[in-house]
Amino acid sequence: MTQSLPDQLRSTVRFLGRVLGDVIRVQDGEAVFNQIEDIRQASVAFHREGTEEAARLMAERLGSLSLEETVRFAHSFACFLQITNVAEDQIQRRRGRAGDARFDTLAGALRSLKADGVEPAEVRALLENALIAPVITAHPSEVRRKSVLDRQSAIARHLDSFDHARTDSDRAAIEKELVREVSIFWRTRLLRSVKIAVADEIENAVSYFERSFLAELPKLYGHWGEVLEGTDDLPSFLRIGSWVGGDRDGNPFVTAEVMRRALSRQSRAALRMYLNQVHALGAELSISQGLAEVTPELKALAEKANDDSPHRTDEPYRRALTGIYARLAATYPRLTGEAPPRPTSTSAEPYAGPEELKAELQVVLDSLLREHGPAFAQGPLPDLIRAIDIFGFHLATLDMRQNSAVHARVVAELLKTAGVAGDYESLDEGQRCELLTRELSHGRLLSTPFAAYTEETARELETLKTAAEVKRNYGPDAIRAYIVSNTTSVSDLLEVYILLKEVGLFTPGDPPRAEIFAEPLFETIGDLRDAPKTMARYLSMPLIRKLLAAPGLQEVMIGYSDSNKDGSYLTSTWELHKASRALASVVRGENLRLQLFHGRGGAVGRGGGSSFEALLAQPQGTIGGRIRVTEQGEVVANKYADPELARQSLETLTAGVVLASFRKDAGDLAAPHSKAMDALAREAMGAYRALVYDTPGFVDYFFAATPISEIADLNIGSRPTSRQASRSIQGLRAIPWVFSWSQSRAMLPGWFGFGSAVNASGAPMSQLKELYESWPFFRTTLANMEMVLAKGDLAIAGRYAGLVEDRALAEHVFGQIRAEWGRTLDALLEITGQSSLLEKNPDLAEIIRSRLPYIDPLNHLQIELIRRRRRGDDAAAVREGIHLTINGVAAGLRNTG
Repeated sequence: MTQSLPDQLRSTVRFLGRVLGDVIRVQDGEAVFNQIEDIRQASVAFHREGTEEAARLMAERLGSLSLEETVRFAHSFACFLQITNVAEDQIQRRRGRAGDARFDTLAGALRSLKADGVEPAEVRALLENALIAPVITAHPSEVRRKSVLDRQSAIARHLDSFDHARTDSDRAAIEKELVREVSIFWRTRLLRSVKIAVADEIENAVSYFERSFLAELPKLYGHWGEVLEGTDDLPSFLRIGSWVGGDRDGNPFVTAEVMRRALSRQSRAALRMYLNQVHALGAELSISQGLAEVTPELKALAEKANDDSPHRTDEPYRRALTGIYARLAATYPRLTGEAPPRPTSTSAEPYAGPEELKAELQVVLDSLLREHGPAFAQGPLPDLIRAIDIFGFHLATLDMRQNSAVHARVVAELLKTAGVAGDYESLDEGQRCELLTRELSHGRLLSTPFAAYTEETARELETLKTAAEVKRNYGPDAIRAYIVSNTTSVSDLLEVYILLKEVGLFTPGDPPRAEIFAEPLFETIGDLRDAPKTMARYLSMPLIRKLLAAPGLQEVMIGYSDSNKDGSYLTSTWELHKASRALASVVRGENLRLQLFHGRGGAVGRGGGSSFEALLAQPQGTIGGRIRVTEQGEVVANKYADPELARQSLETLTAGVVLASFRKDAGDLAAPHSKAMDALAREAMGAYRALVYDTPGFVDYFFAATPISEIADLNIGSRPTSRQASRSIQGLRAIPWVFSWSQSRAMLPGWFGFGSAVNASGAPMSQLKELYESWPFFRTTLANMEMVLAKGDLAIAGRYAGLVEDRALAEHVFGQIRAEWGRTLDALLEITGQSSLLEKNPDLAEIIRSRLPYIDPLNHLQIELIRRRRRGDDAAAVREGIHLTINGVAAGLRNTG
């Protein structure tokens, strides 16, 4: 009988927990193990029994710890929760091995669509013009060091081997290896000792590309070719993007040199893989011309290689690959600034671009297929050709991003210095657009090497020059998009083209041409509501119509994080849904395709939750095979640190996009339902803003009742936690905002306002129940909220409120949070027809419950350590203990940032 998911997880966690316990005994002694185990058992008993005696016993055990013991205990539970994640990932890998039998694979999607009358040929046609792109960002909510991730990966590999072992002796040998790896993990520092720099973020991102994407994505295409009835020329619709090294919004450390370094490092990873694969193919393809025919093209390629080795005279494939390797090795220093890892025996000209490399490898493959049949249709050579098609010489397409306010200041200075406009920023929107359009109609530049520009303008111009250089060196796909944060007007986009024109990336003419396209990011509730009108005005401009005629496409980015911080979870989710639908209509009205770029985070308060379910809940007609989505924080490691999990994640993303592109059940709502959602969103936003923005002293409460100040001290990201020096909710970045509430277990950004909305909106409960049953959008919205509430704990959040010195303020604010929690819980349970949270999802409920006895003690210790530090104890051990508890709670909750 197959074990249930919780039973499998429980068994694996117990096994790894026993190994960790044995390691602690050996390395720290029986007394330390017993102390940790006593607290663990007390916490488990409290969660199982919930009695006052159990609570007293747990508090007594925690309260008896010395500072040194507290730090060690925090380290132990953080390690255990990290190991629990390894076990959970192992179960996920097992489930993934069900392969195409799963519903969230491309094969599963094809089965589902077939039942709805959609043929594989239609899916194939969709994929011809599709683009699916996860975009890796450096947003800081990943608290684990790379060394910790590496140790977890090693433990996972041995756990996988243990699963597949056939004999007791094999299992015993593997368990010894597991003990060794866990021993190293137990003594590995969980916290970074210095603040992470952009260079570190680049290395971290590239490590995922090297570990998972480069190896797994080409194989996935080979599999998809079989799934789509033997299709072997499937276009490379799934590609990888990155913001690491290109996202300058609020990060002064991302410079022109950093952008150059990011592309060089990415290129090095791709080219090294290509060099290794070509070298391996050269060793493998020992086919003799005396025993087999070759095509004339292969023969010519072999002759061109100038390989005079007598050992390969009759081996044309090896000679051809020697020449290819030599050209690739000559390309390597040009793009990376380093010598190739393995010297070559012949000299050669570097490749001008990846297409030349791909074409020569295709000559080799065509000869093999023609002379030796379909045995070579799959394998390392087709995978390498596919990899080059996907990754080129740049590996991941880098987006540029900057705030619209920066562009306005820079353009104003350029116009003033050039004598074109004295005070650009004083012009109204119509005057700005008229001036900018005029400047984009001719070839005269605004910048001059003889002017002394401000540091900001000089920095922006240098970055743009580097972007042009990067595209020349690494190919047109190295950079495609320029994201404009805080887009509120048409001029915000035209300003970018003014700047691109200065470095030759926008060329005036009839038609005008751009090598990088300006793309708006609508973030606040107000901006999302205005987005359709803004885009209608923009796309109606003759200049823009001509510019977009060739690509036939406009990308629009929509921001989940800031809209949530601005107006509540429910309101943000609904406004994003409405904006997506309206934008699709506007763009289609201009005979263009819309490509939405979803700026999602890991936490539900930042757009997190199941990507697959989120895709199925998108409005009809807003995907059409094209979507980009950010992958942020700890979600990147959760999805892509392990190659097998990465492959599953990419398969699931693709399946979701295909299903959402064809399905009709997420379409427009009937007018009464849409009105009901409008009313819910309005009331939710009113309740949320009344607390967060209109309650006197709320900012003081937030900074005291969450570990926001302590999170700011963590060395987890290169970017400041606030956009402004002042202490305000408006100036705070969405990531630390959500992360702080997660740590305090209030989880406020993921639910607040919903209960009030249900009570005040006037929508009948029968209608809300109908929406939940029939509408994927509403069902997914509530499912994410339910998960957040299950991970929250108002009793613990109340203890964090105890850190607020102004007791009247604490009681006032926390009283509102507690009351809204009750309203939200009651409304959610009534709509979903449950008596308790996750009643209809018992597997997830059990997984969350099993973690709580390990998370809750860390919260209690964190509170005491924070209180101690804020009273003036600045000992290094206090700081370390706080950060270890943050690490452990984040590991236990998983989707926190």
